[in-house]
Amino acid sequence: MDFPKIRMRRLRSSPAMRRLVRQTALSTDDFVYPLFVREGRGLKEPIKSMTDCFHFSPDTVAAEAADVASLGIPAVLLFGLPDKKDETGSQAWAEAGVVQRSIREIKKAAPELLVITDVCLCAYTNHGHCGLIRNGKIDNDATCELLARIALSHAQAGADIVAPSDMMDGRVKYIRQTLEENDFKDVAIMSYAAKYASAFYGPFRDAAESAPAFGDRKGYQMDPPNSNQAMAEIALDIEEGADIVMVKPALCFLDIIYRAKQRFDCPVAAYNVSGEYMMLNSAANAGLMDKDSAMLEMLYSIKRAGADIIITYFAKEAAGQMQKSK
Repeated sequence: MDFPKIRMRRLRSSPAMRRLVRQTALSTDDFVYPLFVREGRGLKEPIKSMTDCFHFSPDTVAAEAADVASLGIPAVLLFGLPDKKDETGSQAWAEAGVVQRSIREIKKAAPELLVITDVCLCAYTNHGHCGLIRNGKIDNDATCELLARIALSHAQAGADIVAPSDMMDGRVKYIRQTLEENDFKDVAIMSYAAKYASAFYGPFRDAAESAPAFGDRKGYQMDPPNSNQAMAEIALDIEEGADIVMVKPALCFLDIIYRAKQRFDCPVAAYNVSGEYMMLNSAANAGLMDKDSAMLEMLYSIKRAGADIIITYFAKEAAGQMQKSK
């Protein structure tokens, strides 16, 4: 038999061979672990909508952050839940706010860990939208001023990176100018540049208590069928001063991650969101798939698409697996 000279299976013949020729490398260095902080002391309360995720208070999040750092994960992303909400979300920029205090505690417990902070109003407003409501509509420019105020308060508390997630036009420019004017030139901006109005945010909105009280966010978050618009959004944020750009969610938008990495010469982050996380957990709990294998397959797909940074609730589990395999 005149068999082909090339047999592709030769390079799949053993675990060592597969490792040797593996084309995509996944590392703990790629991960950012999201954390939820709320008012109180001694809190570590399970989040019902998200398996193995918790609400921490500023004192307990420090120990969790130290544990994250011990696994080799370089960064955490903080989301805050205030004890009081109002029309403007004023607790978001309070000097003694829950995120601001958490930053200080984390920096004492794990100074080597990068602290990224979510900059948005949705969890702080009594209406749950990401901006100020004027005459029934989001006031874009007035919102940008408040977002810059939030970012500055986070920088003053010690944040390394601020991450605006609101999708207001021009907010990166407002934030960059405010940081520069207040001598926080070294604080980086990771912009939620292509954030889609997705159905995959449901568990997060429960965890962050940030669901809108009326309407939806389709007027400011991106329409899922659009891809060229994402490139325009990313380009604008880079021009305004973003150091890192993010695509959110990850799995349904792998093509956007790929296009962004091919086109733009800056780090690209992807958010492996709560719905993606719980979709896999729910299937694994039902005995429909092996959780560990599916988790790594999911994370590899995001990295393979071009993400330099993966924000994922699986970060600790994946890091633990990687340590065991060494």
